[in-house]
Amino acid sequence: MRLTSKSFTEGQRIPDDYAFGNPDPAHHVCLGKNLNPQLAWQDAPAGTRSFAIICCDPDVPSRGDDVNQEGRSVPAALPRVDFFHWVLIDLPATVTHIETGEYSHTVTPRGKPGAAAMNGSRQGINSYTDWFAGDHDMRGDYYGYDGPCPPWNDERAHRYVFTVYALDVEQLPLTGRFGGPEARAAMAGHILAEASLTGVYTLNPALIA
Repeated sequence: MRLTSKSFTEGQRIPDDYAFGNPDPAHHVCLGKNLNPQLAWQDAPAGTRSFAIICCDPDVPSRGDDVNQEGRSVPAALPRVDFFHWVLIDLPATVTHIETGEYSHTVTPRGKPGAAAMNGSRQGINSYTDWFAGDHDMRGDYYGYDGPCPPWNDERAHRYVFTVYALDVEQLPLTGRFGGPEARAAMAGHILAEASLTGVYTLNPALIA
């Protein structure tokens, strides 16, 4: 199974159009277009009954003490945790590509609605739901895709891993509100094949080539 994208190249910087936050010289960060990238996959195994897509950043700081603080930086050596940017499940086996901006085309304060999506698919909440929980203007359930917005003072460039899973069930046994961990747990034992594509993004001027 193989996953490709016209939006970014394996191991290279994800263009700003696909990010939640873009570099801004005056304020460190400004809102981006937040488009979901184009994705296409092929060579799914026989018996595939649905697909799921997860985008995860495994480089999020495990502690927020230094995050986005003037005069400080997030050490590259700090232990990291997962941050989910997209959880899409129950894509029919006949769907083998997603177009640019098809599932997200702007930043939506308080989050996009869910969970029902196109083609009978469903989207889970992403980790911005937790990130903005204490923000009066932004808190809410963030369903679907919301792109990169790593700390602008992080010494480490973040990786964004897009993975497509070929599953042996038409629908995952998930109800109500679910996120990345729940989707991963539900897929266990049902994955026939998977393919990943990784892009890189940073808001730290010192790391931008």
